[in-house]
Amino acid sequence: MKKKPTTTQDSKLFRQAVGKVMPIKAQQTAELTPLKPKPFPKAQDLDLEEKLANGFASGIGPLQLEDSLSFLTPGVQKNVLKKLRKATFDLDEEIDLHGLSSQEAKRQLLGFLHACVENGKRCVHIIHGKGLRSPDQLPVLKNQLNLWLRQHRDVLAFCSSSPKRGGTGAVNVLLRLADKYRKQDDA
Repeated sequence: MKKKPTTTQDSKLFRQAVGKVMPIKAQQTAELTPLKPKPFPKAQDLDLEEKLANGFASGIGPLQLEDSLSFLTPGVQKNVLKKLRKATFDLDEEIDLHGLSSQEAKRQLLGFLHACVENGKRCVHIIHGKGLRSPDQLPVLKNQLNLWLRQHRDVLAFCSSSPKRGGTGAVNVLLRLADKYRKQDDA
């Protein structure tokens, strides 16, 4: 962009608008001390494995391809599982684990469940696949998910999804309400 040349008429108009100008004699400048940022807690690496109770789900036999999953934490009413089966609860989140390795699926699942509980999500949908390509026709992720969800402290109930939502290749999970949300509901 070219600079527009100023004419004497423009210069006179500017001087009239500004008025009488006096130079500042003092050369003192205020020194500003930079403000220190407020401290914040260092993010700690969460040990998501601690959410799994050891030995809680022993004695569970292996599931076949078309077996459906169902679990209810002791102390939770049976009608909760019926409502979960009938999809009475709205699904808040969904994750697809099929095709992942066992370790990667566990890592993804634990992170997903932690995020859901922290964000107040109550009912989630987990797709694990039916295990059609599994060796010996025993679904690996389905069996491990059955064990992991039973051991997880924030899981109240789970069951296989309806046929149109994945059938025996997916589960609906009801999660415990986080403490920070429970206090809001009591008030």
